Amino acid sequence: MTSMNRPLVVAAGDHFVLPSLIASAVESQCLCEVEELTLGWPLEPFGSVAEVSEASDAEDELIGALAGARVLVTQMGPVTERVLAACPELRLVVVCRGGPVNVNLAAAKRHDVRVCFAPGRNAAATAEFTVGLLLAALRRIPQAHELLARRGSWAGSAYYTYEHSGLELEDLPVGLVGYGAVGSRVARVLCAFGARVMVYDPYVRGEVHGLRLSSLDELLGRSRVITLHARLTAETRGLIGARELGLLPPGAVVVNAARGPLLDEDALCDALEGGRLAAAALDTYVREPLPADSRLHALADRLVLTPHLGGASRAVAEKAARIAAAEVGRWVRGEPLAHCLT
Repeated sequence: MTSMNRPLVVAAGDHFVLPSLIASAVESQCLCEVEELTLGWPLEPFGSVAEVSEASDAEDELIGALAGARVLVTQMGPVTERVLAACPELRLVVVCRGGPVNVNLAAAKRHDVRVCFAPGRNAAATAEFTVGLLLAALRRIPQAHELLARRGSWAGSAYYTYEHSGLELEDLPVGLVGYGAVGSRVARVLCAFGARVMVYDPYVRGEVHGLRLSSLDELLGRSRVITLHARLTAETRGLIGARELGLLPPGAVVVNAARGPLLDEDALCDALEGGRLAAAALDTYVREPLPADSRLHALADRLVLTPHLGGASRAVAEKAARIAAAEVGRWVRGEPLAHCLT
C-alpha cells in the first residue's frame, strides 16, 4: 500500500488500449495511485514469452514497473511465473481482453493473485468488421481499388460483367458457425440486408436470428457463404477442413474473423486454387503475423486479408478500460468480482 493507504495500480497499456485510458477509468472508479506504462504491442511485433501467448516481450520492464504495486491492469503485459514471483505484493491482475492469454493462470493461483478479464468489449467491432470483410469479398472491392487507385487501371470494370460480377446479400444463403456475442450481431445485420441467415451452434439455446440447423454438415451444404464465430477449443480447432469445404456449393465464400486455427488454411488454399471456392476473407490466421511463405499470398486476387484488425476500434479500447477499471473498483471496495478466473 502507498503512504496514503491507497493501492498502487500499474496501467500497462499499449498503443491501442492506452495507459492514459486505463488510468483515467481507474481513477474515476476509486481513489488509487496509478502509474502508466506503455508496452510496444501491437505496433511492434511481440516476442516469444514462456508460458503465455499473445503477450508483449517485456517481462523485465513489467517487473520494474510493478515494484510495490498491488494491482496490474494490462492489455498484453506478460504475467508469467517469473513476473509473479518477482512481484509478491501483486494481488490483482485485470486484462483488457476477452481472455487472459497473457497470464499464467496456474502460477497466478499459486501466488494468490486474482485474474480478471474484459468480456464483450469488442463484439460490436468484430461483428461490423466481419460484415465489412464479407461485402469486400463478395463485391471484389479491394481488388477493384488496387487496380484503380494503385495502378491507375480501369480494368476493374470487368467486374461489371455477368461472369465476373459478385454476389449480393439479399436472398443469399449465409451460414453462421457460432452464435455468441459476435455471431448474433452479424446475424441481425445480415437479416437487415435480406440475407437468408442460417445458424449452427450446438451450445446456444433459445431464439436466433435466422434458421437454426441441427448439424454443421447441413449448414455447409446449404450456404453460399459461411462466417466463423466459434470459440477456439480442442473441439473446434480445425473445424473447417478439406471435408467441410467440400460440402459447400461451388463458388462459395468463406469468412473468418474469429480465430485462425478454426480453419485449415492449406485446405482453403486447395479449394481456392481448384476453383471450388470463389473467394475468402480472413482477419485471423494459424500463425500470426502471417508468414511470408504462406500460400495465401499467392491467392490475393481471390482473397481479402487483414492483419487481425476485427477488434480494433476506439470504442473497444475505451470499453476495455472501463470494464477493467470497474473490476478494480469492486476489488478496492471488497465487492465480488464480475469476471474473475482465479
